[in-house]
Amino acid sequence: MSRQLAVPTSSVLARLRFRHLQLLDALGRTRNLRIAAEQMHITQPAATKILSDIETMFGAQLFERLPREMRPTDLGVLSVRYATTAVADLGRFVGEFSTLRNGGYGHLTVGAISASAAQVVTAGIREIRQQRPQLVIKLVEQSSDQLATWLEEKKLDVMVGRLTEPRHQVLFDFEVLAGEPVWVVAGQHHPLLQRRRLELADLGAWPWILYPQATAIRQLFDETFAGAGIPAPVGMVETPSIFSTLELLQATDMISLQPRAVVEKYVSKGLLGHLPVLINRSMTSYGIVTRKYELSSQPMQEFITILRSVAGRVGGQLLPEREG
Repeated sequence: MSRQLAVPTSSVLARLRFRHLQLLDALGRTRNLRIAAEQMHITQPAATKILSDIETMFGAQLFERLPREMRPTDLGVLSVRYATTAVADLGRFVGEFSTLRNGGYGHLTVGAISASAAQVVTAGIREIRQQRPQLVIKLVEQSSDQLATWLEEKKLDVMVGRLTEPRHQVLFDFEVLAGEPVWVVAGQHHPLLQRRRLELADLGAWPWILYPQATAIRQLFDETFAGAGIPAPVGMVETPSIFSTLELLQATDMISLQPRAVVEKYVSKGLLGHLPVLINRSMTSYGIVTRKYELSSQPMQEFITILRSVAGRVGGQLLPEREG
């Protein structure tokens, strides 16, 4: 069996160029050499030459040339991951440099799950804008599993959510912010709102709007019904969008399990109704997630400090209700 020689680090550092990383990033996203070349504004033969140079440099094949796609090998997957991170890093550097050079105060990209975005993160953004009115803030709302992927790829500076995979413990630091009580809600016209007393079994016959499988709130829903021995509802719509959920709740007889922080204001305004069903199980707390061993920017440090303060103030408002 042939023995692979170690890749000389000094040789790679001397020969590796940013266009090599750009091509790996583009190929990882498109799996197509022609499209990757177009995105880089070069010809396909030039892209082929760059990829050949990369594979020669590392002494390994990084992509399988298949009829319909360029499929990364295991070494290719590793290379694409680091290339994507490096490209994102340089993009962030150029953006921050340009902003500061033009008299700005930098930028901050925040990823948040819906419940934390509803209160803690939005309040945190309001406060940091008072301290840094020219700070450019980008808020991305998505489920924790997707946010963690973007945080790993350095498309986010900080995330407010949960760790969803064991490997995240190695990649990220996690600081608990708050718990997340849930409510069962329906449109204000729903027949169940006329009932004086409701049990979980009363909800099984109705269609539901649910979060996708990978989310903590969906896992809570599945565990709650399974634990009560109640068959999962047959009719359902899956969506991570709170806006689509609100429209469906008001237009149909569907019901949904939602973070209380997200729907409480709609219930208080009479747009939705709260079905007082006791949910004995609870989701794990959400918190601040950052990449390990990475120095935070000054705006990011200030924002994290604000998040801790905001979470402490609103924590009492989010305590689960006791229902007898």
